[in-house]
Amino acid sequence: MGAKNTSDNIEAYIKQLLAQAGFVELKRSEVAASFQVVPSQINYVIKTRFTESRGYIVESKRGGGGYIRIDKVDFSDQHHMLEGLRLSLGEHLSQQVFADIVQLLFEQRLMTEREGNLLLAASLDEVLGENAPAIRARMLRKTMHILDRKG
Repeated sequence: MGAKNTSDNIEAYIKQLLAQAGFVELKRSEVAASFQVVPSQINYVIKTRFTESRGYIVESKRGGGGYIRIDKVDFSDQHHMLEGLRLSLGEHLSQQVFADIVQLLFEQRLMTEREGNLLLAASLDEVLGENAPAIRARMLRKTMHILDRKG
């Protein structure tokens, strides 16, 4: 296992706070100071690791009393979660967003690790070809439709 970098440590810190309360309000400058990084590093971690496709809602308020609020979406109803995800999908899906959603489905125990890994392998650009983003979006919609029927 590789050594953790600063972004991994910031992500772990935020996730620890989220585990305690379900949401967290942060001052970017305070978190940056505690990790001895520039505030843009905090922005990077939040923009790449706390995305909607990973099950987070991020709200940002700028200015003197500014903060960043991160909520972990708690899906109490499998059908509503799947329907919400399906409706939020565009006609094209990047490999990263696809992987984030597959990870979320695994975390919600809607698919096994093996199923997720198979789906990820089948969704690679080298497998799907030049129309990969559109095919990935259709693949994920159909997969979620089938998962919804299982529940």
